[in-house]
Amino acid sequence: MDKLLPTIGILAVVIVVLALAVVGWRRRMRRDAPAGGGYPAPETAAAVTASSEVLYVATTKAGEALERLALPGLSYRGRGTVEVSADGVLLRVTGEQPVFIPATALTGVGAATVTIDRVVERDGLLRLGWTTSGGASADSYFRVVDPVGRGLLTAAVEDILPGGSTPEGNSESEV
Repeated sequence: MDKLLPTIGILAVVIVVLALAVVGWRRRMRRDAPAGGGYPAPETAAAVTASSEVLYVATTKAGEALERLALPGLSYRGRGTVEVSADGVLLRVTGEQPVFIPATALTGVGAATVTIDRVVERDGLLRLGWTTSGGASADSYFRVVDPVGRGLLTAAVEDILPGGSTPEGNSESEV
């Protein structure tokens, strides 16, 4: 009996903390719902020009590396792939629905060091700037598994940036 009451107390605290986390996440998802997410993928896809395995880290408001957006298909960290074609970028995170970003919605590509709950070596993350289907400016962060794949992805995205845009110089390394 002397161990039962403390165990029940600890269990109650854990349950309350988990319930608050679930409520907070659902509130964030409702808050971010107007931002939309990805776009419908084209019916006939162009040939993939670059593809790489990645560790998807997070999607944030553009320029605000510590303000997460909970978008459909990009809510949770995980392994995935990034595929670039003339049409745009296709993000596939394991366990999530694929997210297509047309080339016209891309705003830049670059390196980053810091984002939500992740700090890596200088420029260790790939940052993809884009505009969501709801019109919100966003940055998605990836850790490219193969260093060679990182260069290929970056070059492929730079090739399809609208209007010959140059990569944004927003590396977040100053944060």
